[in-house]
Amino acid sequence: MCKRADVVVDAKGLRCPEPLMLIRNKMLDMSAGQVIKVVATDPSTSWDFPNFCRFLNHELICQEQDEQEYRYWIRKGG
Repeated sequence: MCKRADVVVDAKGLRCPEPLMLIRNKMLDMSAGQVIKVVATDPSTSWDFPNFCRFLNHELICQEQDEQEYRYWIRKGG
């Protein structure tokens, strides 16, 4: 089971690059170490979010997927 989140973002129905920009902007208001949970429906998030985390030194701590949704828990880096 994945970790609880400090912030939850519903990005369902948004298409690339909107989910990524939404998360980026929301994380600007977060402190290092806080966790954001993202719920999305765009399949491109399955490679966009891991790359986003690698590039900006955030930690993708959990990832889940079913037929309709992709869920990510990301810890903001310092």
